[in-house]
Amino acid sequence: MTQPVAPTRRRFLLAAGAAAAVTLSLAACAASTFPFIPSQYTFSQQQVQEAVQRKFPYQRTMSQVFDVALANPVVGFLPQSNRISVRLDAHLASPFLREPVDGVFTLSSELAYDAASKSVVLKSPSVDSVNVGGGAQAYTQQINAAAAVLATQLLTNYPIYTFKPEQLQFAGANYEPGTITILTNGIRVQIVEK
Repeated sequence: MTQPVAPTRRRFLLAAGAAAAVTLSLAACAASTFPFIPSQYTFSQQQVQEAVQRKFPYQRTMSQVFDVALANPVVGFLPQSNRISVRLDAHLASPFLREPVDGVFTLSSELAYDAASKSVVLKSPSVDSVNVGGGAQAYTQQINAAAAVLATQLLTNYPIYTFKPEQLQFAGANYEPGTITILTNGIRVQIVEK
């Protein structure tokens, strides 16, 4: 005569169910106790626009020859070259010009992570184009040189986003931004363990 197997199977299923319930309750507890560390952060064009906007308007005399006023920055994304662009309205006055002239400067920059300030910053800005009208056409070379100096002084290492310490720590582990990728609609920053 064979013994019924059902009581043993029932005890096994009850024990397995209890173990699953304990595991699920521990997972729920852990999820509500610890903050979530994402594998990446994405910044919108509007966030970058607001960060760059704080730097303007800007006025400077260059080499005692040009008074340059820059205003109205417009941020764009250049995913094909992994850079951002900044278009600026420029107003130039000089003793060499009969009257002040208006123009447009377009700059572009790489992005990098600065560990000391925990910020994503503009790196290696360059002048992509300078368009001026009127009598300033004759001084295009000098204006381009002045614009390059301005871009370097004004935007090098300028922070567009600063991480809070709690965004880069989880359960005793430290994290830091890794690869920075310019997308068509935002900037994606990978988060990696140190």
